[in-house]
Amino acid sequence: MLTDQPRYRHLCWAYDDPAGFMTHAVEFLRAGLAAGERVWFVVSGPAEPVRDQLLGTRDFADALLSGAAQVRSLDGAYGSTATIDPASQVTAYRSATQEAVADGYTGLRVAADATELVRTPAQRDAFARYEQRVNEMMRTEAFRAMCAYDRSRLGEPAVAELACLHPEHNLGQLLFRLYAVPLRQGQTALAGELDPSNHDLFRTALDRADLRPVEDELVLDAHGLRFLDHRALIHLSEYARDRHATVVLRAARPGVARLAALLDLPDVRVEVAR
Repeated sequence: MLTDQPRYRHLCWAYDDPAGFMTHAVEFLRAGLAAGERVWFVVSGPAEPVRDQLLGTRDFADALLSGAAQVRSLDGAYGSTATIDPASQVTAYRSATQEAVADGYTGLRVAADATELVRTPAQRDAFARYEQRVNEMMRTEAFRAMCAYDRSRLGEPAVAELACLHPEHNLGQLLFRLYAVPLRQGQTALAGELDPSNHDLFRTALDRADLRPVEDELVLDAHGLRFLDHRALIHLSEYARDRHATVVLRAARPGVARLAALLDLPDVRVEVAR
């Protein structure tokens, strides 16, 4: 995993085995303790059994006693297990991060099993919109997160709706990612491959990302975009036109520029990587 490189602050972890997720979550949080961060483990059930388990785990006993590490229930971290309000949840994590920094920590790191928050289509829609907003929040706040989802309960398609909005995930069959770039103000990254197998998912992701033009441009960092077909490019053009903007694919591969030229799409500009 690339969880400690500055670019990767937001990780989606799909799991089938709760014990395996526990191992990865502890690894993720242990890295936060080593970096001087306050860490939260947000669990779907009662917090006390997990806290008791961590008290016997290397590095966590002292951290739990001092408050550097905390185990919280979903209700405690998200207010409830109903459909979340994206803006309110981002505000809550922003405040918690600033409080951690004020207390002398380098930031806040959260590993959260969010399965119960995304069981229905309405819940997933709201949470997916939150995922993009929290990516944007990470541009200015020292916040890192692992969002975990039980694939055995949700199914691969439901998890894919959420994973594609993360900079990093562990779904091998998910071909693309669309996410606000944490270290680049005003930019969104489009990476991977767009083909007929994921057109519907891409349209849904774009809608939930709610990209906003800056000076009439929707800038997408495309240096990690390996392939897109003509339908994906046409959909980007339509998306930009609906917002009275031009979509700019920045640092794209030459093949993308050639395809855009062939299609003659006035709402798309491709800037080739140099």
